[in-house]
Amino acid sequence: MRHLKFTPSWLRFLIIFLLTMGILFRFFNLDNKVYCHDETYTSLRISGYRTTEVKQEIFNNRVITRESFAQFQGANQQKSLNDTIMNLAKEDPYHPPLYYIIARLWMQTFGNSVTAIRSLSACISLLVFPCVYWLCRELFNVPLSVPGVAIALIAISPIQLVYAQEAQEYILWLVTILLSSASLLRVMRLESQDKDEPVKEQKRPDLFAIWSIYAVTLAISLYTCLWSAFVALAHGIYVIIAAKFKLTETVRTYLLVSLVSFLAFMPWITIVMGDFFQFLISADKTIIQPPLIPTFPFLMMQLSRIFFDIDLKLDNPINYLITSIFLILIGYSICFLCLTTNYKVWFFLITLIVVPALPLILSSAGSIQLSTEPYFIPSYLGIQVTVAYLLATQIYNGSRSRRSIWQIIIALVIICGLISSKVSSQAETWWNKGMSYGNPQVAQIINQTSSPLLVSDALGNNYGNVFSLSYLLEPKVRFLLVNKQQIPKIPDGFADVFLLNPSENWRETIEENYKLKTDIVYSDQYYSVWKLAKSPKLRRRNILIKNKLVSSL
Repeated sequence: MRHLKFTPSWLRFLIIFLLTMGILFRFFNLDNKVYCHDETYTSLRISGYRTTEVKQEIFNNRVITRESFAQFQGANQQKSLNDTIMNLAKEDPYHPPLYYIIARLWMQTFGNSVTAIRSLSACISLLVFPCVYWLCRELFNVPLSVPGVAIALIAISPIQLVYAQEAQEYILWLVTILLSSASLLRVMRLESQDKDEPVKEQKRPDLFAIWSIYAVTLAISLYTCLWSAFVALAHGIYVIIAAKFKLTETVRTYLLVSLVSFLAFMPWITIVMGDFFQFLISADKTIIQPPLIPTFPFLMMQLSRIFFDIDLKLDNPINYLITSIFLILIGYSICFLCLTTNYKVWFFLITLIVVPALPLILSSAGSIQLSTEPYFIPSYLGIQVTVAYLLATQIYNGSRSRRSIWQIIIALVIICGLISSKVSSQAETWWNKGMSYGNPQVAQIINQTSSPLLVSDALGNNYGNVFSLSYLLEPKVRFLLVNKQQIPKIPDGFADVFLLNPSENWRETIEENYKLKTDIVYSDQYYSVWKLAKSPKLRRRNILIKNKLVSSL
């Protein structure tokens, strides 16, 4: 590894400034972005209510207000923490319970608002910074240069900001990945030092403590996200390669510690396997497939979003230029890391980047679901640390002109991160909101009407999207929710009736039953919104008025 000098004063001040900005961005406008489909499911699981109970309560063909949703969106007196755990075990075991337990306790203290639940993720994200420092110290054994630059890059990283402001478990998962990885590196570094027996005996209690930390953090990671199994696999590959395929004491201890962690996770693994086999023998295997995204273009865009993200669409031509620039930076960083560090350093980061991502890429068959994107978080982390090593090293090495060039590159990366964070903090929606991306626009259309009624069923994505829209719609909006596409009983008194993502057959049945036509008012790749049209004569009158207004403008 190349010699790294102590961090100069200007770089220390820059790191402190970027860290401060990153913290401020994490807590700024927490409730500004749409509370998306997946986040409403987080609140539902925390509440302890099951989907069937919610359908009985509000999807019953009766007119309700948006306040009716609040009972099922957070901690409440009717359900306990045990109900939260049992709800996950029976309806969604693929999301382990740790985050939801912490979130329920948090919401019992701070309330059920969007700001309250997202502030938990923002607070957890602050733990990322000391954990990144520890990981980089174990990898590169330098006091501040690489760890400081890594902290600065992560502080203003748009992809990190996304998960630091989302009511899901992924930022907690990142913290557990950092802790388990850093503790594994530390214990391997201590065991690889002088093998003198007296020294070894003095270090044994320290080694036992660190192996215990690894076992606990790995178990916690598994109870946070099932994909931690692939992070553990990456660790196992690294340990075996570092031992040169020999069954050394370190390898045996690692296998024993990992076994303890997985045994601790065995109760939840049993639940997951039971749910999977129940699905296999179930007669109803109907799964609503969300829209798929081409794998390669999406992954290329995600690589650039680590450093620069202003919510550009996948087909935007500018993306190709941005992606190419950052792909070159990442590729050069990986090559530089492999050429200038010990194999134990670069191989650890390569396995962290590749192993958790490989199953997603191989199983995608050319197309990937947006919902699987968070499982690339270990890869994002490995890439950010790799780039941080390159940037921190290059500002010290080479001629003055070479250092100046790299200082300009660092400045551009920082500017990209700050611009991205600024744009993201003021946006109402973002690419990670998936099927709820267009909800602010839909809410604006509905809120503009005088006496609106939103009609929907509980099929597919409608269930979660109705909850998401309830956060955006004004109190004047009423909801008429039905189960199994029953004909809605639309009462008199509503001037504007909207249908949220109706199937073609259901929409035609409503048209025939009420002798009305429907006009589409919004559509994207996930869902559509239709409006029940008034009588033909009144419709023509409204069109003429609208045309006059447009011509006057």
